[in-house]
Amino acid sequence: MAHDENERRNEKWKKVLMHVVGERVMRFPSLGWETMWKVGSEDPRRVIHAFKVGLSLTLVSLLYLLEPVYDGIGQSAIWAVMTVVVVLEFTAGATLCKGLNRGLGTLLAGALAFLISYVGKTSGRVFQAVFIGASIFLIGAVATYVRFIPYIKKNYDYGVVIFLLTFNLITVSSYRVESVLKMAHDRIYAIAIGCAVCLLMSILIFPNWSGEDLHNSTVYKLEGLAKSIEACVNEYFYGEIEATGDIKSPEDPIYKGYKAVLDSKSTDEILALHASWEPRHSRYCHRFPCHQYVKVGAIIRQFGYTVVALHGCLRTEIQTPRSVRALFKDPCIRLAAEVSKVLIELSNSIRNRRHCSPEILSDHLHEALQDLNTAIKSQPRLFLGPKHRHNKIATAQVGQERHGKALGFSISSVKTDSSALLDWKTKQSKETERKSLRTQLSKIAITSLEFSEALPFAAFASLLVETVAKLDLVIDEIEELGRLACFKEFRPGDEVVVTCEEPRVDVLQNHLTSHGVA
Repeated sequence: MAHDENERRNEKWKKVLMHVVGERVMRFPSLGWETMWKVGSEDPRRVIHAFKVGLSLTLVSLLYLLEPVYDGIGQSAIWAVMTVVVVLEFTAGATLCKGLNRGLGTLLAGALAFLISYVGKTSGRVFQAVFIGASIFLIGAVATYVRFIPYIKKNYDYGVVIFLLTFNLITVSSYRVESVLKMAHDRIYAIAIGCAVCLLMSILIFPNWSGEDLHNSTVYKLEGLAKSIEACVNEYFYGEIEATGDIKSPEDPIYKGYKAVLDSKSTDEILALHASWEPRHSRYCHRFPCHQYVKVGAIIRQFGYTVVALHGCLRTEIQTPRSVRALFKDPCIRLAAEVSKVLIELSNSIRNRRHCSPEILSDHLHEALQDLNTAIKSQPRLFLGPKHRHNKIATAQVGQERHGKALGFSISSVKTDSSALLDWKTKQSKETERKSLRTQLSKIAITSLEFSEALPFAAFASLLVETVAKLDLVIDEIEELGRLACFKEFRPGDEVVVTCEEPRVDVLQNHLTSHGVA
């Protein structure tokens, strides 16, 4: 009976499993199509880039198929196809950077390998094997060590990898293959064809510029910070604040605004490196100040860290009561709105390639600061605590001290509120010696202290004022960017109201991971 019951149970589980697997298989085509459609709708350039890669591979293949008299057509076609796959990048700057690195690494490796092969062949077969092994060890160690140099790692790391792979391939092959020169000629010929097709596709046919991506990402970061500040202040005064919450929730609109700023360092540096390889693509043929964009990104990240701390005030365990927050609601909301207005003006100036307005730090911002300062000064008891209460506590402590001296014992033996709490904690710790401290114990200890109930708001207001102080640094770097990029001068009719929308192009997702394939 038990055996039959187990068999029926197994049959039931098999049917359920087959049903679940069948449903997932049926959903796979629709899910795959929805994912592909979403990726293409977010940035149509991805679709164009995919067609460019397919067209490039087709051209390379046709070049070899239409040349039947060529002996090494199979292997050379493979090298050409690999060159297209590895070199053709999403932007023109990345393609130029990788193409030059690949070509330079291949040429240097080929020249050095021929020199070593020539020296080894003139000295006998045995000496040639020893010489080749020693050369591979020495060149491999030196080239790998050179990759750790910051300048080389930043600009020519890919070229050094290609140099190593090509050098080992030619050097080892030269020991058994007689026509090493022909093999190197075939590979250089194939790489030249592949690089030419890549350059043709990336620069002349629907080009994507790294400089434009860097320019647009700077605009989006400023707009995202503007949205985050306003949303953070509005939630602080109008929303329901949760003490235990994840400030990095992907659904949090505040986090959505500044998340691109926090992870932008490596992306900005890569885009700036690739933009330095690109030809002048602006209408006025000005030099693209890629390094200044990196500096602007660094200042924006410093500003973003303050916004992150401001967001953290919404998730602290100790919160100022809503009745106290309401006293400072209007000046804080006004100040946040003015800071967001300045950030939007800065983003518009970069987007339109014009200088900022001379009155970007308007009187409204200073008035909002003064209003917040006045509101805080008008409520001194909230931040300093009731004065008479502190006087009573101090008077009681002095009286206890005098009474203790008269009786001949120290003040430490008197059971004040703080000492009673300390004794209670000691007693509890002895009873629960092998147990961890409870969370409630720490809360009791904190709430028993003479903290002002407006102290958490003081931290929030301090960070809000800090954003105003850091605006000067952001404005200075953006003005320097406008000077180097030769932005047009500001005119009174250039004020354009632009709403902050969710950017459709995510620069972080438009760069595929690269592998050093020889």
